Amino acid sequence: MAEEICLFAKDSIMIKPPKKSPALLRMVVVVFTLIFGIYICSICLKQTSTGKTSKYLNIEVIEMPCHNYDMMDQSQIPYVHYPRPKTFSRAECDCNPVRLFAILSMQRSGSGWFETLLNSHMNVSSNGEVFSVKDRRQNATSILRTLETVYNLDFFTSASKNHCSAAVGFKWMLNQGLTQHHEEIVEYFNKKGVSVIFLYRRNLLRRMVSVLSNSYDRYAKLLNGTHKSHVHSHEEAATLAKYKPEINTTLLITDLKRMEVAATEALEYFNSTRHMILYYEDIVRNRAKVVDVLEFLKLPEMDLSSRQVKIHNGPLQEHIKNWDDVNKTLSGTAYEKFLRADY
Repeated sequence: MAEEICLFAKDSIMIKPPKKSPALLRMVVVVFTLIFGIYICSICLKQTSTGKTSKYLNIEVIEMPCHNYDMMDQSQIPYVHYPRPKTFSRAECDCNPVRLFAILSMQRSGSGWFETLLNSHMNVSSNGEVFSVKDRRQNATSILRTLETVYNLDFFTSASKNHCSAAVGFKWMLNQGLTQHHEEIVEYFNKKGVSVIFLYRRNLLRRMVSVLSNSYDRYAKLLNGTHKSHVHSHEEAATLAKYKPEINTTLLITDLKRMEVAATEALEYFNSTRHMILYYEDIVRNRAKVVDVLEFLKLPEMDLSSRQVKIHNGPLQEHIKNWDDVNKTLSGTAYEKFLRADY
């Protein structure tokens, strides 16, 4: 029989269910495993598909250039730059154009005072005598490497306004590797569109007095044991002016000629660059000359100022110990004019 019937007391009947087939159970397990495996595989395929899709949807964003040369004066294109510093981000000023400049001068020619005037402009960063450090001017390679650092806004000084600078430069003395490596420097300046500002002093005799006095103070340290090349008070200026150098009259004319030759040679070397020539005395007498500089650098006009105070004021005879000898040596020569000039 399909079922077995068992009789118990009180006429109770118990029906015993049939035994399940082992083959059926195995079939159920196999089917379940199959379905579960298909489900797992489908999930894996979806993840792979999503990964591939995300890979193909990874769109590269190409930055559009800031400049629009079509809207710019074509003659100015070589002189406009958009630096990308390595040491910081220009942020909101990233698209502000920057012009590059260099002030070429000689020591004690008013370049320090002139540079403070420029740095009082909110958009100018002039970084001082960058090449006063010998390692930066060892050879042409080190010079060009330093120039790249300065003009890429990665050179930091107290004058740096790197983020939003509209003009970036420094002052460079003629005896700091400038004329020695002039060929490489001129090539670099013309390639990069660096604007050159020559700043000279007309009265070379006054420059000589300033050079000798400054050299003396390096050791004498007249201001409370501190050497200062530039001062910000009339009291300090008067203290430094008390020293009167004695000029070697035997070499005086030779030294004056040497200064003239150095200035002339630099002008010849850098004649192919975009440049302008300034004289310290002209700026002192007429501050409108500074406006010419701002126009040269294509900067907005602003009132510029400096806290520096001139050290040697008044007639030269008050500042030269052996004035009579100097006067006698230069009288009747091409340099006699230096004896009388105010600046």
